[in-house]
Amino acid sequence: MSSSLRFLGIAGSLRRASTNRGLLRAAQAALPAGTTMEIADLNDIPFYNADITEKPASVQRVFAQLAQADALVLACTEYNYSLAPALKNILDWASREPNNGLLAGKHVALMGAGGGMGTSRAQYHLRQVCVFLDLRPLNKPEVFANAFAGAFDSEGNLVDEKLKGLVGEQMKALSAAVAAAHG
Repeated sequence: MSSSLRFLGIAGSLRRASTNRGLLRAAQAALPAGTTMEIADLNDIPFYNADITEKPASVQRVFAQLAQADALVLACTEYNYSLAPALKNILDWASREPNNGLLAGKHVALMGAGGGMGTSRAQYHLRQVCVFLDLRPLNKPEVFANAFAGAFDSEGNLVDEKLKGLVGEQMKALSAAVAAAHG
């Protein structure tokens, strides 16, 4: 592994002004020195279907990002007490690669912005998915943001300083976990 770390951010929401995408932008801004993060675009990813024998270009694009990533930052949108289909879908696509090679063993930070409990139910459900995918989610700090309590502006950008600090702490913890795992 090189001396710099590469993260890939993936948001479960496809909306332009998504607060979950805003959390990923806040994470990008709070990365420790020597760490970079791209944000995947899932807008054109088709639903996983085993009958699709040739991977679409959009899936190949995200696979290339996953292959380069040392760790993942998943902004987990909550729909009906569970994770959003867009996030689950890309994980389903990636898990079908030989030996789960794009996901297995990668560290992951989970965060989310939503209603009163800030996607806590969806994040705990996503942790179950992580077990099967052999992903390594951080235990702490947890980032549960209330998207409707003034922490975000109308474009979905995080403006709450306390939450920005928590996101920064999470990015430091993710960097430290990856560095420790790779000695």
